[in-house]
Amino acid sequence: MVVEEGWQMGSLCEELEAREAAARARVEELEAELAELSGKLELARESLKRLRITRETVTEVLEEMEPEMPVVADAGPSRSGERVVSAYAGAERQVIGVLTVPNWQPGMMPDVLPSVYRDIVEVVADAPGPIRAKQIVPRIGLPAETGKIEGTRSKLKRLVQRGWLDEEAPGLFTPARRRTAAPPNSR
Repeated sequence: MVVEEGWQMGSLCEELEAREAAARARVEELEAELAELSGKLELARESLKRLRITRETVTEVLEEMEPEMPVVADAGPSRSGERVVSAYAGAERQVIGVLTVPNWQPGMMPDVLPSVYRDIVEVVADAPGPIRAKQIVPRIGLPAETGKIEGTRSKLKRLVQRGWLDEEAPGLFTPARRRTAAPPNSR
């Protein structure tokens, strides 16, 4: 080993120890930053999870609410002289339901449905035969989890109830066969 003049073995070891100490300090600093960022990341993930669950829950509640008949009252003439009718008149303590899935009527196309219902109707229409909820879930981009399958099944039942689909046998859904007369057990 050739050592240049002015360098002594002791000073080389001291230099290496100093560099090692600086590297150790930098590693500890980065580990502390990583721990702090990991904590922040976990909090952000938890917040995202709560928001997603809240949105899904609110969506399910709104979709499952049975619509009430709106309160209709004459609100008097508008500036143009036409009569204005308010669906909210007299509803101080009454909740007015929202009909997210309208009853099918002649001439209605699936584009009047909320997107998830529209997707379900399209999957059922494209199926070669009767189809089950668990077959629909992956086709509309959801994971094949029990909760998603049950949520989709309730949407399918709602679509049957509103005349968009038929349930050929329990759990088997097909496009609706349009009836010219109301079925005998209709409301």
